Amino acid sequence: MKQDIEGDKAGVEATSRERPTLKTIAFMTGLGITTVSRALKDASDIGAETKERVRMVARQLGYQPNRAGVRLRTGKTNVIALVLSVEEEVMGLTSNLVFGISEVLNSTSYHLVVTPHSNSRDPMVPIRYILDTGSADGVIISRMEPNDPRVRLLTERHMPFATHGRTDMGIVHPFHDFDNERFAREAVARLAAKGCRRIAILMPPPQLTFWSHTRAGYLAGLKSTGCEEVAIPTVNIDSRLSAIRDAVEQVMQGPDAPDGFISCSGNSTIAVMAGIEAAGKAIGKDVELVSKQNSGILNWIRPDIITMNEDIRTAGRELAKAVIGQIDGAGPLTLQSISEPNWTVMD
Repeated sequence: MKQDIEGDKAGVEATSRERPTLKTIAFMTGLGITTVSRALKDASDIGAETKERVRMVARQLGYQPNRAGVRLRTGKTNVIALVLSVEEEVMGLTSNLVFGISEVLNSTSYHLVVTPHSNSRDPMVPIRYILDTGSADGVIISRMEPNDPRVRLLTERHMPFATHGRTDMGIVHPFHDFDNERFAREAVARLAAKGCRRIAILMPPPQLTFWSHTRAGYLAGLKSTGCEEVAIPTVNIDSRLSAIRDAVEQVMQGPDAPDGFISCSGNSTIAVMAGIEAAGKAIGKDVELVSKQNSGILNWIRPDIITMNEDIRTAGRELAKAVIGQIDGAGPLTLQSISEPNWTVMD
């Protein structure tokens, strides 16, 4: 008897030191390994009480399926890779995108792995690594270009993927995007309704697809309202905040200073506000400001800014559903979506 007790103690102590496995759960529950495995897979021939007991022990032990073993058995990794720029906007984009993706993946067998990269480095490097190592079943990428080599390579290698943004290269693929053309057009209209006639816009980087969408909406808005453009040619939303502040200060001190301003990034809007105020101008009095944002922070800082929320969490959910849909064999045309501007937080 004493030897049995000591043996049980030794078994428990061993399981607490080692990575929990199916064998560990079987030991703790007194069930067979096959029964434990089928219970975790929600097999119909395993009773509900047994399933709950197995899941409770698995949660308490912090059990996670061994990915190497899963891959050997099924050829799958159960991993979705999110390739994300380390320079992405800090005001809500990264965290909300991850939250949105995770909300969908939580109800599946897939796990999210974030693969960071720098905008200053070759964007193909993380894609090639994922493809060459077979480290994911699907990929989510952002910062899309009209002719994006990542999309071409992923398509050629038959890797399921979804993009945050669109391309213009003749390859039909899953994506979720925001209607930046409508945002810019409506932003001009709202400024014109406030009496603005000279409107400047802080644009996206010119190499990204949503630059052309934003530019088209901006020009359409100017044409329909009779307003005129005030150019800020030296900076965009990817520029250093100090450079944006200095450029805005300079244009606001010029003879044709804008009386309306559009910012395509909530993060950059902080620098725009600083530049306006450095020029001795007041927002809401000398110049009206419209900004896109990913959270409600700007409304807390300056309620006189006209804001539009881009729901990044929804984008994450749509991207997760799109990449899983392609893994499951759905056609890419059925896995495309576009979000519309939400001006409900204005005023």
